[in-house]
Amino acid sequence: MSNRQRGATVASVDTGGPAVVRAERVTRCYRSGAAAVMAVRGVSALVAPQARIALTGPSGSGKTTLLHLLAGLDTPTAGVISWPDAGEHPDAESERVGLVFQGPSLIPSLNVIENVRLPLLFAGHLETEATTCAQGALHRLGLDALAAAVPDELSGGQAQRVAIARVLAAAPRLILADEPTARMDHSSAARVTDVLIGAADESDAALIVSTHDPMIARRLPTVWTMRDGRLHISTDASRRSR
Repeated sequence: MSNRQRGATVASVDTGGPAVVRAERVTRCYRSGAAAVMAVRGVSALVAPQARIALTGPSGSGKTTLLHLLAGLDTPTAGVISWPDAGEHPDAESERVGLVFQGPSLIPSLNVIENVRLPLLFAGHLETEATTCAQGALHRLGLDALAAAVPDELSGGQAQRVAIARVLAAAPRLILADEPTARMDHSSAARVTDVLIGAADESDAALIVSTHDPMIARRLPTVWTMRDGRLHISTDASRRSR
């Protein structure tokens, strides 16, 4: 049994319909000495295919922990996180998730195309196949001219676009972005958000973006809000009715 099937809690109205990933009564508790810290409390939700979700909430509310649980990077203390179509092949699950982080995530000693193809090589793809996929992802994001550049030669926005290309090259079912525009000005953040949504559209992937930026949250039709480890959900329709 994989980590995703051993515990959890998430939210999005669970209609029982198709899901990329599903969380049922998920809780994550950490120990700090004698104290227990409840990072996520009884979350139940599903991420539907091609969902577009903004994950909001104050720092320390459990957003990153929830993303890590959905990605399989952490194991719930209680509850279940499952991938309905993953079958009994947990090794394949890791290729279903693409991660975009807040800070620098490119390897400084590798150029852009080498960074983009590296996860594919780790996953067992042939070098020629990995290179072709990386070139295709860079082309779709308009980054062909940067293929030979090293990370130190890139702006912050360019580096994040390369990180998104790395995700796109692997054709994931779910893209998780953890505050990807936190260190950017408004215009750069808007461009990177455009790229993220476009990348998800390109690969027919579901997308969850953790953010403190209301502008980004407004771009996505569903908003998950974490407060003290609990998940609250609203949609475009519910927001318009307020």
